[in-house]
Amino acid sequence: MGRLRRSRTHHAQRDVHRAARTRARTRDLDQIQLIDLDPKNRAALEAQPLDYEKPGLAQHYCVECAKYFESDHALQSHWRSKVHKRRCKQLKEPAYTIEEAERAAGLGREGKRPTNMDTGTPMEQVA
Repeated sequence: MGRLRRSRTHHAQRDVHRAARTRARTRDLDQIQLIDLDPKNRAALEAQPLDYEKPGLAQHYCVECAKYFESDHALQSHWRSKVHKRRCKQLKEPAYTIEEAERAAGLGREGKRPTNMDTGTPMEQVA
């Protein structure tokens, strides 16, 4: 008698990974940079009215990470954490623009000479 082979032992892992992919996402870096870090919006986010639906009644909010915390102690320890410091470092870099993404894909106008639309030859050769 040989050992019985256990088949399909990881069938529950698929559901765990799928749930992690479809979980409610936090705000992206460009959204935080353009909207939340504005001084008026930041003050409004830090002094929110009581909300019984959110953790900690929406009184303990980290603007950089777009996260609510249960207590002030949890928020203070989050500010000292590596996750928060890494997120702050990412927010110091400027956000990508549409023009920068197009240049990276080779669609930008940088380094291209204007061409004559009729013949397709560069403008210097037309004159």
